[in-house]
Amino acid sequence: VQLQACGGGLVQAGDSLRLSCVASGRTFSSTGMGWFRQAPGKEREFVAAISWSGGMIYYVDSVKGRFTISRDNAKNTVYLQMNSLEPEDTAVYYCAARRYAAATTQPTDYDYWGQGTLVTVSS
Repeated sequence: VQLQACGGGLVQAGDSLRLSCVASGRTFSSTGMGWFRQAPGKEREFVAAISWSGGMIYYVDSVKGRFTISRDNAKNTVYLQMNSLEPEDTAVYYCAARRYAAATTQPTDYDYWGQGTLVTVSS
């Protein structure tokens, strides 16, 4: 699976962004997908995950109510809608895919990673 993430940028606190991740090379509908992020000097952390059907969704507590993960299997794309952005959300955001349909929060459960897209939120 090849993953191509895009949609990052420089925004102000309170603004919104939508990240997209297009997958190719494998049947996308049987693949659990996740978004992770890594801020400067910090470890990569889980942000959100969605199962192949969309029926199983997880978020890290810090983004609940602000971020929404979704997917369009017909377009082989997973999205991360980010609202009410905060400076603490500044990071490189990575999409990831796993060979199983379920969603998980552990980065070690994911088999394929995109190149990352930078989100910078100014105060």
